[in-house]
This record gives sequence, structure tokens and C-alpha cells, in this order.
Amino acid sequence: MEQYDVKGMSCAACSARVEQAVSKLDGVTSCSVSLLTNSMGVEGSAEPQEVICAVRAVGYDASLRGDFGVADTESPRDSETARIKKRLIFSLVFLLILMYVSMGHMMFGFPLPPFFEENYLALGLLQMLLAAAVMVMNQKFFISGFRGLIRLVPNMDTLVSLGSGVAFAYSTVMLFWMTADPLGSHYHELYFESSAMILTLITVGKLLEARAKGRTTDALKSLMELAPQTAVIIKNGEEKTVGIHQVQKGDVFVVRPGERIPVDGVICEGGSAVDESALTGESVPVDKTIGDAVSAATMNRSGYLKCEATRVGTDTTLAQIIKMVTDASATKAPIAKIADKVSGVFVPVVMGIALVTVVVWLFAGQSLGFALARAISVLVISCPCALGLATPVAIMVGSGVGARNGILFKTAVALEETGKIRTVALDKTGTITVGAPVVTDILPNTVSEDELLRHAASLEFKSEHPLAKAIVQCGEMRQIVFLDVTDFCINPGNGLEACIDGEVVRGGNRTYIGRKVSISDAVCAQADALAKQGKTPLYFSKGNVFLGVIGVADVLKDDSAAAVDALKRLGMYVLMLTGDNEKTAAAMGAQAGVNEVIANVLPGDKERVIRNKMKDGKTAMVGDGINDAPALTAADIGIAIGTSTDIAVDAADVVLVNSRLSDVPAAIRLGRATLRNIRENLFWAFIYNVIGIPLAAGVFIPLFGWQMDPMFGAAAMSLSSFCVVTNALRLNFMKLRPEMKISFKKRIKIQEGRKKP
Repeated sequence: MEQYDVKGMSCAACSARVEQAVSKLDGVTSCSVSLLTNSMGVEGSAEPQEVICAVRAVGYDASLRGDFGVADTESPRDSETARIKKRLIFSLVFLLILMYVSMGHMMFGFPLPPFFEENYLALGLLQMLLAAAVMVMNQKFFISGFRGLIRLVPNMDTLVSLGSGVAFAYSTVMLFWMTADPLGSHYHELYFESSAMILTLITVGKLLEARAKGRTTDALKSLMELAPQTAVIIKNGEEKTVGIHQVQKGDVFVVRPGERIPVDGVICEGGSAVDESALTGESVPVDKTIGDAVSAATMNRSGYLKCEATRVGTDTTLAQIIKMVTDASATKAPIAKIADKVSGVFVPVVMGIALVTVVVWLFAGQSLGFALARAISVLVISCPCALGLATPVAIMVGSGVGARNGILFKTAVALEETGKIRTVALDKTGTITVGAPVVTDILPNTVSEDELLRHAASLEFKSEHPLAKAIVQCGEMRQIVFLDVTDFCINPGNGLEACIDGEVVRGGNRTYIGRKVSISDAVCAQADALAKQGKTPLYFSKGNVFLGVIGVADVLKDDSAAAVDALKRLGMYVLMLTGDNEKTAAAMGAQAGVNEVIANVLPGDKERVIRNKMKDGKTAMVGDGINDAPALTAADIGIAIGTSTDIAVDAADVVLVNSRLSDVPAAIRLGRATLRNIRENLFWAFIYNVIGIPLAAGVFIPLFGWQMDPMFGAAAMSLSSFCVVTNALRLNFMKLRPEMKISFKKRIKIQEGRKKP
């Protein structure tokens, strides 16, 4: 997807027209314009220059956005907010003087210089000059508004400029009539203060909106500001400080305690506790040593580290996270289509309503001034901005909340669809389980546990089998001293044998070891019990003596059972997909607490199962391996564990950076909250206009006597978008991971299921 910056948009009508213009180009397969970030995402084969020309043809400007580096921390909105604030201050000064002259003197008797006493023509001229000054300061509304009107693509600025301009023009005409009537019979028909007040109040709203919008991108900006701007690399044996963009792949850099890691790398010397909360949301520092990977923007808390750079610039984990959040904000959720359709015709319809309002009130016998006041109120109370911002502000805040907590949504569609999930399919290995076998039980027969483990680990040390590695790792963790091994031999399908201390030591399955030594029924019963729990029993002997059994299994992750429980409490139907045999799968599924276990499935079978489940409702697939990629792609939402293969991550719609299964229910909660927030915003935007426009037009005057002054209409408009953005900001306070209520017995059962020796 190509990203573009778009300039000149002021409301949803603008973004809708830009989107329509670009979508009509040959080769464009999809186009999404974000009013929030003034950006546009375009997919297809159309040339960038064609896209830019199409945008310019409808009265706006566009430029191709370059690579989004971690050092690009400056926000265009910051300077825009400063300009709006400066314009507002000067507008307020002139407006206050104008209000003092027009209303303060006439209504409250505030004193004026003698020259102006009873000199209504002079007072009118002064009001016109003050109002004109405010209009000049806010000329942006008129330039944009009338440009859109001339091009037949009116926008919100058109409504504002027409409202203010008509009030000013009508007042000017009345002022000229006053030259023939110096006694001021038309003085009370001057609306100069309304023309200036409309512009000032809209500017207040724009400032509030800009500040609130800025807060919606706080998560993104804070991520961009995390990476240091310099790095200390080693060149020719000396340390040298260079700019972050000068670091190349393969360079060796150093990080001292208290410093942030500049780029992704691998530790080649030293060890430390690294705070990765900036990327994962995990507050507890992670111990790192030689060979461990480190990521840009994480904090070195204690030791001295020397690392080799593996990914730099836009390839770092941080840059990829920023890109995902940015891409998500540049796409549109399906629910936004309703607002887009309305926004495309909103401004012309409002202008038509204003014209009809004038005609109706004139036919009703009202004065031209009264009719114009109603029409002006219609123009300035109508707010297409609220419609345009309803969806993107919620998407931006929701994506930001997810990014801060290690949950990355690739698109706005993914965020919305995640909230609609009804079925969750979980891969077993690496998703529900750790993904690597570990020793779970040691059952010695004629020797001690350490002695059994010493012989088993020494024998398995030369084997590359995953089960052998689990035993060796257990021996290393217990600091067992390995024995010398000679005559090592592998018997395929049976086990291993070697010579230790002059005797043959064997390890393997029951049939193989049972031919060499006698195994009691009690030991066989214990081994069968392990097998029923989904564990693999390995038998060991030395000479003619049976040493014992070691149970090895791929155990549940610490949070798997709690995560499944949380999913079920959210109303999810949870199933586990695995290529393991039914006995092992059933045992693991029981420990995890899933609703259904489907075993002996190949990658193609996983995809078939997912497609069948999708017939019953929105289905998510959670996986981590290459074999999960077809199912991740087929599912309504594919969720990849952070430690997944690149293929799985590319195929998924959501990436869990922390590799925690508990982030799946968190993602669903966030998706639901965001979808609910979008619906609230759309309801407010629609109901505001549905009620506000008839009220401004004077529909309720004959019934209840309700009449709206244009200034109150402008105030309402200025606050409508602010309310929508503020409502979206509430997502920042939601709890993604509320405490999971698990009974004491269930907690003990979970702990026993993953207990290690």
C-alpha cells in the first residue's frame, strides 16, 4: 500500500471526494482517506503521479509519503495547532471589542467615546471594520469554502463561509440603508457580531478538535520518540558515536546501563536485565545473555552489553510496529461506509435545506433578516466533521491502546472484525503449549533421581531428537556432571545405546528396553498414567539393571488455561487443532479447558475445519507456524503469536508481540470496545444533525417557540467534533486484562498440569 499525505481537507465531505476521485483511476483496487491523520492509502498499479493529479483535480493537494523511520518524530499537527491558537487569540481580541460595541453598549449601557453616542452610522461602520478584521484573520475558511463551491465540491468550510459571509453581506446592505436614515431604524438588523462570532467559535472548535486529535495519536508519537537518535558502535577497536541512520547491519554496538538499545541485534558479549515494556507492555525486565535478541527502543537496566546489529532503520521491530499502527489508521472499518455515503452528499443537501428555509419563511410572511438568520443557523450548525471523525478517531485510539499492550492490528477491518468473533480455533504446539518438550516427571527405580538423570542426559547428549534435548536441558539446569560416553549408537524406531563406565546404557521405548531388562508392572502402570496425560515416557537401563522412567512433554504455557477460561467467559466457543494423536491431544485439551479437540489434522485439514466453523459465525485462528498459514489466511481473523514464523505473521491480521495466549481475549475485548465506541460516535454524529438542523431551520418555532441564534449554532458545531473525539479517548481507560476469577482447586490443577521436576 502506498501512503500519501493529503492537504486541504476540512471535513468528511472532503475526504469522501478525494477517495471517490482516486478510486476512479485505472489500476486502483482500493483507496482509503483518513481525515484524522490527513493521509491516504492506495493499493493497485496506478502511478503515484496519477494519484496526485487526481487529488489536485478536486481541489486538494497530495504528496507521496516516504519511509516511516523511527526518527520521524515531528507531528505536522503540532504546527497546525499553534497556528490555530494564534489566529484564535487575535480573533477573540477583535470579537470582544465588537461585542462590547454592539451588545455591551446597547443592552447594558456600557460607555463609549462621545463621538459614538447616538451616532448609529459610526457604530455600524466600527462593527463592520471589526468584523472584517476577524474575517481576514480567518480567511482560510473563505478560501477553502469558495474554492470548493466553484469546483462544485462544497465542504464544511463552504457552510461556515456562507453562514458568516451572508450575515456580513446582509449587515453591510443594512448599513448602506442607514445612510439614508441616520436615526438608526435599521441598526438592530445588523449581524456583524454574528458573522465574527461564527468564525471565532468554529476556530475554538477547531483548536479543541486539533488538541483532542493530537491525543489520539499520542501512542504513535510516543513510540516514535522511543528510539535514541545516536548509537555507540565499535570501529577499528574504538567506540564511536554515530547517528542512528548510520548504523549498518553487522555493526557491533555497545549499550551501557540506563541507555536505550538503538537497533535490533544479538548480544555477543555481556548480560543484563532489559526492560521491554515500551514494545510489549510487559513491566518486568527480561534477563538477557549472550545469543539473546534485543530490540530497538528497549532499555538496558543493569549490565554492559555488546551487540551485533541484525535489523536497522525501517526493518527494526519498533519501525514495523509504527508502520502497522500507521497503516491501520490509514484504512477504514466496514462500519465507516455508512458515514462515507452520507458525507458525500451532506454539504449539498445542507445548502439546499438552507435555501428552502429562506424561501419558506419569506412565504410565511417573515422579514428577510429573520429568514436569513434561520438559514445561517442551518449552515453553521451542520457538522460533517463529526461524521467523518466518528470512525477514524476510535480506530486510531484502539490501535494505539493495542500497540501499547503488544497487540498489533494490521488494518481497521481487523480491529472491527476482532470484536465480532464468536469462535476461536487454537493451534496446540507453540500456541497453547510452550512449543518445546521439557522433562515433567522423573521416576527412578533402583537409583536416585540425580543418578537416573545423569545417565540419561549423558546418553542423550549426542542425540538431536527434541526429546533428547529436553533431558539434556534438564540435566544442565540441575547442574548434573555428565559422564563420558563411548560407542554411541542410534537404533531407529527404538532408542539409543552407548558405553558408560564400561557398561552398556540404553534409552528408548518400553518394547526396546523391555527386551534387555525386566520392568515391573508397577512401573508400567506409572508410565501408562503419564501417557494418558499426554506425556512421553522414556525408559532407561544400565547393563542388566532397569534405572527408571523419565516423562517428557510439551507443557501448557503459564497463561493458556486462564486465557481459554477468559475466552469462554466472553462467550467464545474454543477449539484446539493439532496434528498430534487423539490421546495426547485429548489430554492437553482437557488441561487447557477447550470446548472441542480436533486431532490428527494436516495443514490443509486445518483450513477446511476453519471454513466449516466460519459458517456458524465469525471465526478466529490463532497459530504460530508455517503449517498454520493456510488456516490463518482462511479465517475471518488470523492471529499470529509474536514468536511466529515470518510466513505466519504475514498471513495474520493481528500479531501478539508478547506471544501470550492471554492477549487473545484482550484483543477481542479491545475490538468490542472499539466497535461499541464507533457506534456511539456515529449515533452522536447522526442524532446531532438530525435534531440540530430542523431546530436551526425554525421547524419548532410554530410548535414550541424554539428559536436558535446563529451564534449558538456555531457554538454547537464547534463542540460536536470535540465530543466525538473525546468519546473515542475513553478507550485509553479500558482494562484489557481484568483479573481472571479462577477457583483455588482449578488453580492448583493448572499448576500440577505444568509442574516441573
